[in-house]
Amino acid sequence: MEVQFIKVNPLTRTVFDEEVGKIPNDLLQQLVVNLGTADPITTPPLASAFTTPLKRKDTLTTLTWSLAKDHTDLDLTKQLARALDVDLTLHAPYYVDFFGSADAREQSTRQIQWSGVLAHGLGARLAVTHLGFYGGGPRADSVQELTEIVTDLAAWLRALSKGQVRLGIEPSGHPDVFGSREEVLELVRKVKGTVPVFNVPHLAARERTIFDNAETIAPVIKEFVAATDGPLYAHFSGVELYGPGEFRLTPIKRGQVRFDPLAELLSERDYDVSVISSSPLLEHDAMYMKLLYERALTKRWTKLHAPPPAKAPPPKPRVVPLIAPARSSHGKAPPARKPLPIPAARHLASRPSKNRSRPKPPEVRKHARPSHR
Repeated sequence: MEVQFIKVNPLTRTVFDEEVGKIPNDLLQQLVVNLGTADPITTPPLASAFTTPLKRKDTLTTLTWSLAKDHTDLDLTKQLARALDVDLTLHAPYYVDFFGSADAREQSTRQIQWSGVLAHGLGARLAVTHLGFYGGGPRADSVQELTEIVTDLAAWLRALSKGQVRLGIEPSGHPDVFGSREEVLELVRKVKGTVPVFNVPHLAARERTIFDNAETIAPVIKEFVAATDGPLYAHFSGVELYGPGEFRLTPIKRGQVRFDPLAELLSERDYDVSVISSSPLLEHDAMYMKLLYERALTKRWTKLHAPPPAKAPPPKPRVVPLIAPARSSHGKAPPARKPLPIPAARHLASRPSKNRSRPKPPEVRKHARPSHR
């Protein structure tokens, strides 16, 4: 299950008198994501600060979030997920801009870091994020600068969570936003602690293909599996395409990309993969994908365990007798047949002779032709 942390309402304040000496993670009704003696907006969160008693004049940043009110709620959610055997991940806020103003860049960095703090509190294994728009200069320069930013973020997250939470880099369906297939795969190969996110609708919009069969999507998923040192993480939903890229995500049945080819591919190979529903109908389409996947598994099982076809017996040689045998009547000899009378002999005596002349009526004899006998 992927937790949506898409709306940020931060509040930065000074520590209250009654909070002095308390552990930040133990504060009730306060979801602390950053603290320190300097401005928390411009300084990254440190793991040690969350377990160090608060001092007077310290400043801290708290969030208002619907999932949890404090770190105790985060821990309860983590314990519940483990009890139910649910693997959690977290998605950072969607709007990211590293090439706008300095404030926008600083805010984007902090939002990803706050996502890492919450993911660590939830026991999540991934904090997924986009990387925003390209800069105004050459695209190669923007990619290089984003690589450096991600390197710093991944190193910070690795130190905060002791390697338990990694940064997931998601592709984009818009051509003016970082996230083509080649860019994402190249970035995760260069930066330690990052994982590529196999987002099928975004890739379909970016590459102008709908992946309508398993043969077209197989090489793409193979590249993402090779770049992931662990379970493959995937997103799926319907998508509507427009000229240069993606228009919007839709329910699966209304979109231009079908889940059947991916389900067929995943059922035929032993991939360790998590598929997240990013559809507007989250739960409905998650169950719909589960149904399609189980149907593909059933077809595979039937194919693997089908009984072998029965061998046809060899044809017996056909013996044609020279004389047709008499029909047997349950082992008894057939009765002798009586000779049939000849029909001509039976009626021969009663027929008149052809040479005998028969008298004709007078009216006929009058007009009869002379005989030539």
